[in-house]
Amino acid sequence: MIALAIILGLTAALILYVIATYNKFVSLSERINESWSGIEVQMKLRYNLIPNLVETVKGYAKHEAGTFENVTKARTEAMANQGSPAEQASSENVLSGALKSLFALSENYPELKANESFLNLQDQLSDVEDKIQSARRYYNGVVRDNNTKVGQFPSNLVANGFHFIKAEFFELSDDDDAARKPVSVKFD
Repeated sequence: MIALAIILGLTAALILYVIATYNKFVSLSERINESWSGIEVQMKLRYNLIPNLVETVKGYAKHEAGTFENVTKARTEAMANQGSPAEQASSENVLSGALKSLFALSENYPELKANESFLNLQDQLSDVEDKIQSARRYYNGVVRDNNTKVGQFPSNLVANGFHFIKAEFFELSDDDDAARKPVSVKFD
């Protein structure tokens, strides 16, 4: 009788552990989705600011068409990319590099740097970039928590049993050397 009570108690404890662990994975999955949504919102805000910024700079630097084309192309590709976080991070990094070129270009036009509209757009974009960085840090923190739980014993048994998997971080990949290097702007 005591053995049966022990077996029932252990079985109940095991069932409660599986339920609690399963619920933790569901919670982590929802937090990953929510945090990714936060990144997407900020990226869309950035996409909406870029055309205004490009048009403002175009008025001062008419002969810099290559820079404008690069920014526009990078924006279009980043907006169209609906792949994995790693693929989207790569597109975002190309866009960030193109924007750095645009801001470096503005350094050669003092009247542009003093333009109120340009300064306002630059401040808004800087604010959005800060929010994207914050959202990325939060997302990567949730992914880290999820991946740790998926990999730890005994929660990995529950993860494998219910097909919970590790999530991708949103970061620079090794093949994004261009995004890691400082921007080089040359004027002929």
